[in-house]
Amino acid sequence: MNVGGLLASVGVNSVVCLGVFSLYSVLRKQPHFVSVYFGHKLARARSKRHDPFWLARLVPSASWVVKAYNATEDELYVAGGVDAVVFLRAVVFSIKLFTVASVICLVFVLPLNYFGKEMEHKEIREELLTVFTIGNVQRGSEWLGFHCFVLHIITICACFFLYSEFKHIMKMRLNHINSPLHSASQFTVVVRAIPWIDQESYSDTLTRFFTDTYSTSYLSHQMVYEKSAIQKLMSDAERMYKILKSVHMERRYVKRLLRCGFCGGNNNASQEMKELSDESKSITQEETFLDDSDECGAALVFFRTRYAALVASEALQTQNPMAWVTDAAPEPRDMFWANLCVSYQSLWIRKIIVVFASFFFVTFFLVPVVFTQSLVHLDTLTQFLPFLEKAVGRVVLEQLVTGYLPSVILTLFLYMVPPVMYVFSTLEGVISRSERKRSACIKVVYFVIWNVFFANILTEAAIVHYQISILKLGDYKNIPALLAKAATFFMTYCLTSGWASLACELIQVVPLLSNVVSRYILKNNSESSTSNPFSFPYHTEVPRVLLFGLLGITCCTLAPLILPFVLVYFVLAFLVYRNQILNVYVMKYDSGGQYWPIVHNTAIFSLVLMQVIALGVFGIKDAPGPSTFTFPLIVLTLLFNQFCRQRFLPVFFRTPAKSVIEMDRVDEQSGQMEDIHQSLLTAYSQYKSKSGRWGSRKFGEMSRSNSAHDTAEMGDISHA
Repeated sequence: MNVGGLLASVGVNSVVCLGVFSLYSVLRKQPHFVSVYFGHKLARARSKRHDPFWLARLVPSASWVVKAYNATEDELYVAGGVDAVVFLRAVVFSIKLFTVASVICLVFVLPLNYFGKEMEHKEIREELLTVFTIGNVQRGSEWLGFHCFVLHIITICACFFLYSEFKHIMKMRLNHINSPLHSASQFTVVVRAIPWIDQESYSDTLTRFFTDTYSTSYLSHQMVYEKSAIQKLMSDAERMYKILKSVHMERRYVKRLLRCGFCGGNNNASQEMKELSDESKSITQEETFLDDSDECGAALVFFRTRYAALVASEALQTQNPMAWVTDAAPEPRDMFWANLCVSYQSLWIRKIIVVFASFFFVTFFLVPVVFTQSLVHLDTLTQFLPFLEKAVGRVVLEQLVTGYLPSVILTLFLYMVPPVMYVFSTLEGVISRSERKRSACIKVVYFVIWNVFFANILTEAAIVHYQISILKLGDYKNIPALLAKAATFFMTYCLTSGWASLACELIQVVPLLSNVVSRYILKNNSESSTSNPFSFPYHTEVPRVLLFGLLGITCCTLAPLILPFVLVYFVLAFLVYRNQILNVYVMKYDSGGQYWPIVHNTAIFSLVLMQVIALGVFGIKDAPGPSTFTFPLIVLTLLFNQFCRQRFLPVFFRTPAKSVIEMDRVDEQSGQMEDIHQSLLTAYSQYKSKSGRWGSRKFGEMSRSNSAHDTAEMGDISHA
């Protein structure tokens, strides 16, 4: 690809992004789209929906940029929780790192690459992008020592930024643990693999076991029931709600019905009341429907103190590790009830199935990767497909096909990856929604690193050498040029998948189309039909941010021309994601910043990969000095990573005992412990009817009301 093809891709993406950003600034002012761009809470603000028309609604503006930029971290925490702040801190880390890398590499490294060989350069538009890469530096050049020096500077800056961010986020994590808003989960332990004993229910077995083992700290428990029984109660509760609603409407218009004797209004009213009475009896009898046979081998166990729950969740309960398995309970709104009834003994089989399914999915995805790389090498493809010679002969069409179309196709195929990985994570049997999304995030990170980075490089090599097996004797000298050619594809991919994806994220294509179809085609103007609040898609956006960080870090000395595009992407991401977190997404649950270890590990992997690639390039280009100084840098980076894992990482996966003991002491001295114990009885609810009413349920030996949970959940949503 030449500079002209890159400029064509830059021009197309810039025009698209500018147009979409302008369109967004207009659409967000329209009353009918409040539910799309301001979430569920602002969608209910009817005062904005009936404002008279004013011309400023049709004029693009940058007011949303100013509001997003000026938002404080506290405002972001209230809107999206710790996870949202951690995600934005990852973007800020990338901006800091690539600002330093761009200044150094564009000012010093890029000219060294361009004039690395004594050659006559073409006009700038006709220059190949490979002349700006390290592949253009001749073997044995002394200039490679400066590449090694820049490598050290970037690594030192990255480690410094990572350390400061890790330390800051660890403090946020500790504050999250000490927050009284999450006290219900701190007193609760999830118990699975409860042994089945003849002539005894799971509930009785659990009561006897925990009464004997934790006699002073055990409070109560709540059994988990089969989905079929729960679904029946939900259906009955839904019918009850509809009948109550119909009776309310009948009472409202009873006078109008009585005026028409032919309609038989009085008979209808008596019939409705009779049906209501019958259904009430049915629901009352349904409370005894959940008998012992409907119980699963899982339950929620409540303890009197946080420390007792912490000890129970961390301890091995019996000599058999596959029985009485305990884990810390997620928050009530974070609980994923469907997987609690999954047999614990079958989880390892599920994980093996997911591994094989992921492998086949990765293998299948190599097809679009090979196809996109073949479009980059359009001149080579014409040797196999002669009818493409006309396209190659047209300069504009060739630049569009090689510079824009491949990355667009790959981006479209990548949109199917997060939903598939989300399903795989569900099949693994995780018990919390946040853990399911985090597990999907890890899978997508692995997937995009392999299929976008490594698979593209290998495919590039296969096409250039016309065969899969490329590492033949004598071919190793062409590896720097091979990496440089692959880096040129990553430039256009950053433009298309990066800039364009932010534009799509900002304008909310799917909710916007759904709103338009519902209002103007289906003629449905009800509030419920246009309001659809949803949580932030971390399993989609975190891997995308980390992928561009990987591309920028690994290519900073290899192909410095990619750095401006990566930096612009992260600056736009900083503004777009802050706006979306403040206005669009609803915080339904919070993992407490557990996405940061994923960010840290990926950043360390990117640094080590950059150093290994540089070490190989220095060796191939006969530069013993840079090779000698690069190897210790790899060791020091790994030691830094080990230090961070020992210093900060345990806080993200284990709860400090000192923190929970202090919270227990404060609650006991203030007399709030009894109130907390009472609130535990209504904190968790296994099911909810479609109409939003909570169904009746059975908690071991006690029946409980759900009003406290309803109030707490609505309070959590209102923060967004």
